[in-house]
Amino acid sequence: MTIISPRTASVFAPFLVSFLNLHFVESTGQRYKNGDHVDLWVNKVGPYANPQEAYEYYTLPFCEPTPNLDNAKKEIKFNEEKSDHSVGEHFGGHTLRHSGHSIIFASKTVTDKCSTKALTADEAKTFTNAASDQWFYQWYLDELPVWGMVGEMLPPQVGSEQKGEPEYDENGKMISPEKKHTHDEFKRHWNQPTNDVPYVYTDRTLSIYYNQDKIVKIDLNSSPQSLAKVAEGEQLTFTLTVEWLETKESAHGRFDRYLDHDFFKHQIHWFSIFNSFMMVLFLTGLVALIMLRTLKKDFARYSIASVNEDFDDAETGETQGLTGESGPAPQLVEDSGWKLVHGDVFRAPPHLSLLASLLGTGWQLIILTLGLILFAIAGPAHGGDVYEERGTMMGAALVLYALSSTVAGYISGNHYKIYSAPKHVSKKSQQLPSSSSGSWQSTMLFTSIFFPTVIVVIHSILNTVSLYYGTINTVPFHAVVQLLALWVFISVPLSIVGTLFGRNGKNLMGGPDSGTIARRANDFPCRVNSIPRPIPSSLDVPWYGKPLFLIPFSGLLPFGSIFIELYYVLTSLW
Repeated sequence: MTIISPRTASVFAPFLVSFLNLHFVESTGQRYKNGDHVDLWVNKVGPYANPQEAYEYYTLPFCEPTPNLDNAKKEIKFNEEKSDHSVGEHFGGHTLRHSGHSIIFASKTVTDKCSTKALTADEAKTFTNAASDQWFYQWYLDELPVWGMVGEMLPPQVGSEQKGEPEYDENGKMISPEKKHTHDEFKRHWNQPTNDVPYVYTDRTLSIYYNQDKIVKIDLNSSPQSLAKVAEGEQLTFTLTVEWLETKESAHGRFDRYLDHDFFKHQIHWFSIFNSFMMVLFLTGLVALIMLRTLKKDFARYSIASVNEDFDDAETGETQGLTGESGPAPQLVEDSGWKLVHGDVFRAPPHLSLLASLLGTGWQLIILTLGLILFAIAGPAHGGDVYEERGTMMGAALVLYALSSTVAGYISGNHYKIYSAPKHVSKKSQQLPSSSSGSWQSTMLFTSIFFPTVIVVIHSILNTVSLYYGTINTVPFHAVVQLLALWVFISVPLSIVGTLFGRNGKNLMGGPDSGTIARRANDFPCRVNSIPRPIPSSLDVPWYGKPLFLIPFSGLLPFGSIFIELYYVLTSLW
């Protein structure tokens, strides 16, 4: 039976593409002709030490540039938001707005100027906070990002250091800039008062390197000589000089310069990591081998007991084995240790529907992670590496989560099917009793809404905090509506289809696939007792057997085996 026809798939596929705006452009950038207009987009500003705290670019009172009339071949709309933002960009904290500068491809060097009005007290305070917290700003040109610093905290009189000349102390020794600023940064770190005042960079030079019809790289330089003091009533004049430089560098791999090449220079102890991994693998296999050899006979004995549904034969002194032959009954041995609870190991939990939905969601997240890794590896196959597009990974994660809902439904439905029936029943009864752990409909409902509900609650709290502080990470309402449409029309139907397949499909336990309870009783290696065994009181358990001590002690050995090598791995990452 075909669940989704090709015609229906042809309708939903464009919906996914348009929903996430997955416009995969060439990794080498757009092709331009002489005289074409090149858009310069401004993205965000924020503290350099905390990039997650970001605000829209024009949170700072920058002025509106006056475009060069000779270059204004296209209508420039200052501060106009980019129209084709994807949901991944919104969730990634990107809001691009037009800078208002008129830039023409491969033209002569031009300079745009603009002046602010006299700064008010609030505007001066905003610039002061930006300089004090070392704010940065981010621009985009032809999908290439570039960063610059807003300003600096300097002494009241900008010293000759900013002019490129050395300074000397009272003994005639030259003071290095690093040594001078180290003491000032130390005082700022401990919130000690300093005499520094805020200065803002006002002259910036944007160097654009191009090869034939493509932009290869861009650089942004802020002149230290242009540092202007920020104070109430001051008027700041900002200039942007755009220069075009021809280069022979290839446009292929133009994003490689943004990678952290120092990361690959770290010496990772690969041999030690491999040695620890093999040691843990060996210990795990050894413990598993010992347990299998020790418990093999016990499993066989309890398997025989599970086939013999009644213990009447044991009372008469005869029992029927797996071969169907009769003989004297084996002497009953008193159970001890784990054997006391062997008949309750595979008992259905009290909240089976919730457990099944969590298990399905866990498998869904595993498939999602593997899918993202494959998506990143296959970057050149879909138009470029994934780090070249803003929000691409976030958008891919949303789509893969929706598509992998089938896996969550299948696993949860199959898990509920396995545990929903008792494993020790009489031959006279072939009816499934009513389960107090819920129904497969509740399992399907939990699988579809539980994890998304948790994410929505957390996101609502974070979005409220972001909206209160006015950060750029606030997700707009229309993006939330689009995400809701993806969940309702894609994720939920696929989850329902997966649950139906899991409920009616083959058991993942590998047991016989039959609807009768008598055959489903053989799915597990141990029989499930009809009456649950009472759990001993915590007062009867020694202190080392309580979960508070047992859980950390059981993980102490593997944690000690990998901790040292994990330290080297994390050091290499950060």
